[in-house]
Amino acid sequence: MKNSAVLLILACFFASISHTYAAGVLSENIRIESDVLSYSLQYRVYTPDAMTSDGDYPTIYVTDGPMYIEQGEMVSVMDGLIATGKMKPVIAVFVDARNPDNLRENRRNNQYLCKADFARFFISEMITTIENNYPVSQNKQDRVIQGVSFGGLNAACFGLMAKGEFGGLSMHSPANSNHLRMLQKEYGSGDKLPLKMFLSFGNESDNQREGRRFKNVLFDRDYDVNYFENEEGHNWKNWRPLIDDALLTFFAK
Repeated sequence: MKNSAVLLILACFFASISHTYAAGVLSENIRIESDVLSYSLQYRVYTPDAMTSDGDYPTIYVTDGPMYIEQGEMVSVMDGLIATGKMKPVIAVFVDARNPDNLRENRRNNQYLCKADFARFFISEMITTIENNYPVSQNKQDRVIQGVSFGGLNAACFGLMAKGEFGGLSMHSPANSNHLRMLQKEYGSGDKLPLKMFLSFGNESDNQREGRRFKNVLFDRDYDVNYFENEEGHNWKNWRPLIDDALLTFFAK
């Protein structure tokens, strides 16, 4: 009898500390033929558990999508935040910079450097395709662009080049020093834009010094910025633990 009671107590204890989250759905790769870029791309779409056709969901577009899925484990982070009620249900679009016909050809270093045609691709083709196929909000304040390193730079550039489309910029370690100095100049002058931002850097090897200068420019202009630093370098040990902080910056309940 005593053994049964102990087993019952242990079962209740382990049930209380274990978490089984209702998982969202991550699509297979979807191909998009871009007239603007004159080549093809692919992307995957995460839809939250129990998504409804009239949900009007906020959306996060993620450059370097495969890295965020595989190394950042972003899908499981989203499942957990949504299931525990910390975050609104969100649709995520993981965009792949690689040539879908030759994955060894990665176009990120060309696409992400404040390229006008890449911004036009998002404005006229990528966002339109998602809006035509998923129940997403068409309010730009419900739309976030996220990236890491040059992808973080791309997010900052989209704040300037696609400012009618994105209300949120999520920037993990935007690179590099020269580009950050350019961004300081652009964001430090002209009209203040209606943007909310997440910005993070690691240690000095992650360009922390120039990152702090960029952060100070944004703070001086009174931008809404959630800023983080940690002790890691320019790698996923730095970025992975901050994915939940980035998501909650924009989508917290």
